[in-house]
Amino acid sequence: MKNITGRMHRSDVDILEELQNDSRVTVSELADRVNLSDSPCWRRWKKLEEEGYITGYSATLDRKKLGLQVVGFSQIRLNSHHPIDTEKFELAIREFNWVMTCFCITGEADFIVQIVANNLDQYYERASELRRLPYVWSIQSSIAIKEVKNTNQLPLRN
Repeated sequence: MKNITGRMHRSDVDILEELQNDSRVTVSELADRVNLSDSPCWRRWKKLEEEGYITGYSATLDRKKLGLQVVGFSQIRLNSHHPIDTEKFELAIREFNWVMTCFCITGEADFIVQIVANNLDQYYERASELRRLPYVWSIQSSIAIKEVKNTNQLPLRN
């Protein structure tokens, strides 16, 4: 089985997979899971952090329990593709904590953003806030009606 990371050692891929599943695992538990002794496992783990394969650790929260019932996706077209306008838009997007993801895309739109909100009224307010940015020409939004899959785990093996 070939891994997506190319020449990365199998033990490193195993460590990354385990940490994606449970980043609270102890070194000893991780070592058992990847068939290494504690010291080599710890060294490989630290090396993966130093080389930037691991960029941080976080908890996965239940958005519905936190009252964030609405997930929407807005395709945004800018009125200019001048680098200064694009940069201003990107800086503004980074400031909105309710924008979960933002990608520059190909096609008719320039960007797609994922927005979370408590309800449809709040979603409308947030989309309107984006629409009022001076460099936004148009927004086309879609509301998610069912979550089928939502993961942040990357596929490490083909």
